[in-house]
Amino acid sequence: MPSRSARIPPGVIAAVQAEGARVVVAGVSGAGKTTLARAIGARTGIRHVEIDALHWGAGWTPRPEFLDDVRSFVATDSWITEWQYRRARDLVVARATVLIWLDLPFPLVLARVVRRTARRRRRREKLWNGNVEPGLRHAVLNREGVIRWSIATRRKYAPMIAALRTTAPHVEVIRLRWRRDARRLLRALDPEPLVNNSGDR
Repeated sequence: MPSRSARIPPGVIAAVQAEGARVVVAGVSGAGKTTLARAIGARTGIRHVEIDALHWGAGWTPRPEFLDDVRSFVATDSWITEWQYRRARDLVVARATVLIWLDLPFPLVLARVVRRTARRRRRREKLWNGNVEPGLRHAVLNREGVIRWSIATRRKYAPMIAALRTTAPHVEVIRLRWRRDARRLLRALDPEPLVNNSGDR
């Protein structure tokens, strides 16, 4: 019976480890984009730029400087970030060299995002610029609540990433379908993580 895990092509590992690598991690809310991006940064020394921190100002208000900040960091030599926010996606992918698509089973993703939302609310965790998640009721019932958003957008990534073959042929794409695929990628990059230099919370 064939393995369900993805083989990590040596070319992808080389592309992520290359000098001047610019990596973007894609996936629905709750897939683990930021966790994986931080872990890759810790193993490679690539600077992680958390795009949520650029986007959200106080009171869950989008920062007016967001796109300028995105343009500024994508112009630098090497970085890793998350592929989200419609206004920023084209700017990011135009400069990216590798896109890692976390396409995990949706029941797993949904369970993750529910647990994360409940934990953040219970602990009153401060996120970007002092924001605190409103809680499960908002996450489920509000049109832009994170759980409802994850459910509503779970099928949008396949066509967007397929389109990159035409719109961004310079980007090497790898699709990770299972958690063990992400672990395999991290082991292939470096079994001994470096200290993460991203400065993220």
